Amino acid sequence: MPGLLFVCTMRLILVGFGTVGRGVAESLLASEPELSVAGAEPRVVAVVDPVVGSVWREGGLDLGTLLRLADTGESLATYPKAETVSGLKEALEVAGGDVLVELTPTDLHTGEPGLGHVRAALKAGLHVVTTNKGPISLAYHELRNTAHKAGLQLRFEGTVLSGTPVLNLCEAGLAGAGIREIRGVVNGTCNFILTEMEGGTSYAKALSKAQHLGYAEADPSGDVEGRDAAAKVLILANSVLDANLKLEDVNRTGISELTAEDIQTACKAGKTWRLIGRISQGENGWEAKVGPEEVNRADPEGSLTGPENLLILDTEALGEVTITGPGAGRRATGHAVIADLLEVHRNAP
Repeated sequence: MPGLLFVCTMRLILVGFGTVGRGVAESLLASEPELSVAGAEPRVVAVVDPVVGSVWREGGLDLGTLLRLADTGESLATYPKAETVSGLKEALEVAGGDVLVELTPTDLHTGEPGLGHVRAALKAGLHVVTTNKGPISLAYHELRNTAHKAGLQLRFEGTVLSGTPVLNLCEAGLAGAGIREIRGVVNGTCNFILTEMEGGTSYAKALSKAQHLGYAEADPSGDVEGRDAAAKVLILANSVLDANLKLEDVNRTGISELTAEDIQTACKAGKTWRLIGRISQGENGWEAKVGPEEVNRADPEGSLTGPENLLILDTEALGEVTITGPGAGRRATGHAVIADLLEVHRNAP
């Protein structure tokens, strides 16, 4: 019958129900009309979180109730008529599920616990959507190959530029365009700090303000020393350009050594400092680096202010394609998960 839309239910298991997990729940609620139009009906059947509780319910869990319990400090174990689970292993056994949505904090040293979660889900036959940079930066090729052999999808739009859809753009819109170089500002915290310093604020005060506004963590070293940016650059190199790089292959320098004099000297010359991630061809293949660069204020990178992100993709077919947007925030990251779930839905057999 023409125009008849068949709605497909996707049973989701959410792992991690902190700031990001609740942002995803909010995005799922807000996106219900758009998801319905696309014929997708995501249904959360289990939530696994060692802090707020781990529960499952065969008919699905009401997101509003989950958010109310978590936001008021109550355990999810008090959810009416839900059953508790000890962790992901039991959730996979009793709740089944179609898609694991992995939302735990990033660890760039071991990738855990996220890496173990992704491996377990793929082994159990679930598609995976994650915002966690650890597993993708440390074990992308392994996880991609495992997913491919099992006929499963591994999606991770939220690991780079948060909700700004650069990975999906490269996969679809720029497929076959011949990307020659990727460069840009991929850490909003550093960009915010450098923007503040241009206005005469000291590095220490700019960092403190970034922490107060929630752009920087209590331990900001992952941002200001360039490790977060390096992980994002690595993910882009390996997933978009099919490089075979490791985190230690990324030539990394942070912004903590930049002085107020450096900033003001650049300003007088009509330039500015930005922490730039760059992937380009070297003598032995793709090379990746992250570090402060002095750029013209009129350039796209130089005109970017505050916590925004920007990528420039230099292509054979189209020249330079620039994309900019938010690089952080629970709603932006939640949107990335929605976009990935829709891709899972569209590409499911």
